[in-house]
Amino acid sequence: MNAIATRSCATPNSMPKLTALLTATALIAAAAGAARAQTFRGAIVGTVIDQSQAPVPGAQITVKNRATGLARAAMTDDAGNYDVRELPIGVYTVTVEKQGFAPVTQTDLRVDVAAERRLDATLVPGKVQQTVEVTATAPLVQSTTNVLGGTIEGPQAENLPVNGRDYTKLIFMVPGVTGSPDQITDSPGSFGVFSVNGARGRSNNFLLDGTDMNDGYRNDPTINQAGVFGTPATILPVDAVAELAVLSNFMPEYGRNAGAVINIVTKSGSNDFHGTAADFLRNSALDARNFFNPAPVPKTAFHNNQFGASLGGPIIHDKTFFFGDYEGQRETGGLNSLSCVPTPDRISTASQGITVNPVIAALLQRQPWPAPNLGAPPFDNCPNVSATTHIFNSVNSVIGKIDHNFNENHLLTARYYYGTSIQSFPLGLQGGNNLPGYNT
Repeated sequence: MNAIATRSCATPNSMPKLTALLTATALIAAAAGAARAQTFRGAIVGTVIDQSQAPVPGAQITVKNRATGLARAAMTDDAGNYDVRELPIGVYTVTVEKQGFAPVTQTDLRVDVAAERRLDATLVPGKVQQTVEVTATAPLVQSTTNVLGGTIEGPQAENLPVNGRDYTKLIFMVPGVTGSPDQITDSPGSFGVFSVNGARGRSNNFLLDGTDMNDGYRNDPTINQAGVFGTPATILPVDAVAELAVLSNFMPEYGRNAGAVINIVTKSGSNDFHGTAADFLRNSALDARNFFNPAPVPKTAFHNNQFGASLGGPIIHDKTFFFGDYEGQRETGGLNSLSCVPTPDRISTASQGITVNPVIAALLQRQPWPAPNLGAPPFDNCPNVSATTHIFNSVNSVIGKIDHNFNENHLLTARYYYGTSIQSFPLGLQGGNNLPGYNT
């Protein structure tokens, strides 16, 4: 009934408006269908021409991943252009074939996260058994997009000395990245806060394998967040990072934040077994004495071990692959600080001429603080004690991933991450007292 009533109320003047509305809707739908969504994979694009610089339509393009055997096929259009998208990162071999021309093969073409690699080919007439093989490295400059930023590959993350095994410190190697000017953290020293192109430290968008990895409360990365006093609470193992792209001038399909897009891709298995094992040690025997831990006070102990292992390989050759990584951290030691504690003489002087509450007097008699151990200048008055509070941190992080290739058009990836930590650090780091016995 409503439809009939609406149709009966229509006037000749309203029909052009309805036509314009339907046309606009159709154009928007068409544009949406052609739009590119945010991705953590890569693409290979190019143009195929012959010796006369004329485009070659109908040329067969075959793209094959060297590590997993994944193959994709495409055909050049009337203008000789081709576009192969949603390729997992890795090294590929590209073959261009057309009847009446000698095939052209490009090897060792690397596809990076959220990047396009352009590979143009020129076909020459030849027999079927003739093949033109190009072994030179293709240019790594992206000529198809205007995205600014940088990419950090897995070998860089594995081999560079990174304090705390924190992947976010690698981001500082990309131009335009600095320490956040606002330093917004829940406690001083929190890691992972950085600024891109002058934006706020919490204006960055973190993606892990194409999925949202932003904390809904702080807008920091969910993994590699800080716990007590900026101490690592969860860690994404560095050996699990295949590539990390920092997009400082990104395409509109990413959106969400005004800072940068941090696009992280974790490693996957391949047709060959690969693994790593490592143990990083830092202790007080190798460290200098803390300024607030002067002699003759005993040197404060400190031990920090970060250890882990990873393994990846095939389950079914050219079909199904696995990857797993575990990383743990065990940190124990003491935290040095200077403080001022009352001495018997000061208590006696302060108590003269007043009535001390019995409860306070009982507390003062117990003296629940360490004895003064500093007397030489500049510690002749206050602070008069160098105190050491026990600290510890235990972190466990594990990530697992399975990839299955159904066919050239369907790829399934499943990933699971688990992180846990137990921490104990002085309450004084949050602005209170940091003497032994005051903890959180």
